[in-house]
Amino acid sequence: MRVCAIPSGKPLYTFPGIASLNHMGMMGRENTFSMLGAGLKKPWMLLADFVYPPACPGCGVSVGAHRGLCPACWSAIRFIERPYCEVLGSPFSHDLGAGILSAEAIADPPIFDRLRSAAVHDGIVRDLVLSLKYRDRTDLAPMMAGWMLRASDGTVAACDAIIPVPLHRARLFARKYNQAAELARHIARLSGKPLLGTTLLRVKRTSQQVGLGAKARQDNVRGAFAVSEHRAADLFKRRIVLVDDVYTTGATVAAATRALKKAGAADVTVLTFARVVGHLI
Repeated sequence: MRVCAIPSGKPLYTFPGIASLNHMGMMGRENTFSMLGAGLKKPWMLLADFVYPPACPGCGVSVGAHRGLCPACWSAIRFIERPYCEVLGSPFSHDLGAGILSAEAIADPPIFDRLRSAAVHDGIVRDLVLSLKYRDRTDLAPMMAGWMLRASDGTVAACDAIIPVPLHRARLFARKYNQAAELARHIARLSGKPLLGTTLLRVKRTSQQVGLGAKARQDNVRGAFAVSEHRAADLFKRRIVLVDDVYTTGATVAAATRALKKAGAADVTVLTFARVVGHLI
């Protein structure tokens, strides 16, 4: 800004310089383009709603907006909230006090530092997982990621980076996308944290974990993960959030965590959308 002054030295009038005028002009154009884009986008969104009316992904009943659940499906979800085990995130039936660990966490401590999950893997939650994983419903990932961020108990806010559990390239080619990567991408977008999508690799083609027992799952994923030799510096002394869709026995995320910690990760939080829960403690 340049200033015209009267002999007393007091400012009489201010007016913008050339650089300021150019900046103001650029801001005006950006605002105009933004408003124009929003105006053009709205008719397309209305057309999309007309062709594909918003429906509950759980039961198919009409709802007010895409990626929204109807009241009945929403009320059927068992969100995992405190009280729960500080390490495994296993929900307790009643509050046992701060910092309480489950018997499983004490008897067989996991290699990862903590586990957090958004909801119990049953009913509508199981349907959401299957729709994202096998039915090409990647449009559900933003909603699911939002629930996961809320359930992360501050670990995403405190982490240095987010890493998805990777698929083997052969399975990725067959499925076309990695559901864990979709969730991780939206968590990174919502939180502003870096997404390291190529740091952890699945170097061994494993069998499907579905239907396998706990020991068979461990054997299946043993040595399945490795850190890219060019990306080890991404992990050294870093706090990592490892993202997957479902926690069942923990064999997959344990194997992935082992590779991350071998490369120097200081702390690994496992964050999943759902987890299998046998019974409340």
